[in-house]
Amino acid sequence: MRLTQLRQADLNLLVVFAVFAEERNVSRAAERLLLSQPAVSRALRRLRDMFHDDLFVRTAVGYELTPQGQRLLQELEVMLPKLDRLLSGSNFDPAVEQASFRIATTDSAASIIAPIISRDILPVAPKVSFDFVQWHKGLFDELTHGSADLVFSASIVDVPSPLQSQAIYDEEFVCVVDAKSSYKKSLTIGQYIKAEHIVVGIQGGIQVAPDKYLAAQGYKRKVAIRVPYHEAAVRCAEGTKFIATVPRKFVEGMAQTPAIKMLKAPPEVGGFRYVMIWHPRVNTDAAHAWLRSIMHEVGASISSAQTK
Repeated sequence: MRLTQLRQADLNLLVVFAVFAEERNVSRAAERLLLSQPAVSRALRRLRDMFHDDLFVRTAVGYELTPQGQRLLQELEVMLPKLDRLLSGSNFDPAVEQASFRIATTDSAASIIAPIISRDILPVAPKVSFDFVQWHKGLFDELTHGSADLVFSASIVDVPSPLQSQAIYDEEFVCVVDAKSSYKKSLTIGQYIKAEHIVVGIQGGIQVAPDKYLAAQGYKRKVAIRVPYHEAAVRCAEGTKFIATVPRKFVEGMAQTPAIKMLKAPPEVGGFRYVMIWHPRVNTDAAHAWLRSIMHEVGASISSAQTK
């Protein structure tokens, strides 16, 4: 970390800059900062020396920012609230503060969670953005190194220490088959194991849930085709003899087509619990605490919709 310039800088000057950039008037800025007008003028001169740029230029209609001044203001709009929160220990305010979160999940969970985020969270958090990325090998390393903020996963997936997790909502599996299939409303475990399957390769090429549950009971599916996405698995069932085992909420949220039908899975397939996973170093970070709280609310919303 290079701190040479930072050690020589007076960070109070950045506050003066931010206030003056809002007011564009020395007397009003001085009043807000509880300083004299000459003190504000001196601070502005020191800022120009610090950044080797005029930062503001006087025009016929007042002060205007130079390109360097505009870049500095954009950075401070993000930086100063974070520094203030760091020093005061205050909560993250999504209505005025800027943040970006990178969240890894399967396509099935994203199709359920992301629409709720779009409808209910983003309208009240205008400066917050969410980047949902596909589940892939190495995600837990990304959490450790800080390049991912959250991972959503079935609780049966092995989570390495020291990562932490919290339950979000429960899910159950259904079996999707071609509409003309001879299967009735539900499948027995005998029918299920005898059939060929469309598998969603999530971790190490397997669909961790239900395959771990089945393996623990001595069952193993016959794989006809392996795809990376749940939606692809559902589409592959159409016009074939294969079975796609996918989360119920995901299928119910898809555009329904008469080309497929949904069956009750054998009890041996089981269900699973979605959890969010994060690194403990962000436990006390206000922005991340807010992120976890809204994800908990989203999970409660999903669970509530299921019981209605």
